Amino acid sequence: MTGVITRATPVPAPGMPGRVRIYEVGPRDGLQNEQEIVPLEVKEEFVRRLLAAGLPVVEATSFVHPRWVPQLADAADLMTALGDSIGEAARDCPVLVPNERGLDRALELGLRHVAVFASATETFAAKNLNRTLDSQLEMFAPTIERALAAGMDVRGYVSMCFGDPWEGPVEPQQVVTVGQRLLEMGVGELSLGDTIGVGTAGHVTALVEAFTAAGTGVDRLALHFHDTYGQALSNVQAGLRAGVTTYDASAGGLGGCPYAQSATGNLATEDLVWLLDGLGIDHGVDLEALVATSAWMAQQLGRPSPSAVVRALAQSTS
Repeated sequence: MTGVITRATPVPAPGMPGRVRIYEVGPRDGLQNEQEIVPLEVKEEFVRRLLAAGLPVVEATSFVHPRWVPQLADAADLMTALGDSIGEAARDCPVLVPNERGLDRALELGLRHVAVFASATETFAAKNLNRTLDSQLEMFAPTIERALAAGMDVRGYVSMCFGDPWEGPVEPQQVVTVGQRLLEMGVGELSLGDTIGVGTAGHVTALVEAFTAAGTGVDRLALHFHDTYGQALSNVQAGLRAGVTTYDASAGGLGGCPYAQSATGNLATEDLVWLLDGLGIDHGVDLEALVATSAWMAQQLGRPSPSAVVRALAQSTS
């Protein structure tokens, strides 16, 4: 086919950052809700291909109990396999650790980056962690303390930051309270998640402003959007205007949340890259290689990619 546009035309907008860091969550958040177990060798190749595409951070897996997320029961085997195939770089792939047992496994493998996953609401804390809002934070405290003492970098996810399917809208101050508790424990970066994709641009602005008003700089914040209502890219633009420069995304738009049925796919990394390219914002990712990777993974899963950019470009990169 002739005349196909395969790159966004860069037209910089005023007030936007010059560079954005993409935090790729496809191998962990993207695959965790898959019903059919993805073979270990496919997961390993997925991570390797994402790193080769230039993504600066690729979150590989989670050391959660297999009973809760069977898809990630092979977490230790995956990290060992990655160590064999990509060497020292495997130690820099972050992993989610829900508790001290998970941290023990990460320490045994010599990993350098871990994350904990908290809720901004009481109901989701109970459903996801079987804890209250306060007791979930008490549970994380020794995990974070030990990780920091071991020289690890710790990230904190906060879910349900814009809305909760059981409690409804979530006030920004409630999110700030949970987020600042995590920061006080030593978490280096907060990822604020729109777990069910109900957020809109104005809400994003209000939430970031609430954090900055409480003394948290935008350099400590990341944003994690789902595209349930088609608002993810609009929300990214609001975040960019507010000065946030780290965005979570999932290659091919894979993912959801096993404990929130209304949580559909994550923001697709390719769609984010296209937006950033159009705004003239640097990110360091090879879009062609990324699209090829997501098209390959869609074949492994036996269904088309949810990403609009992958669907548009896959034929030209195959």
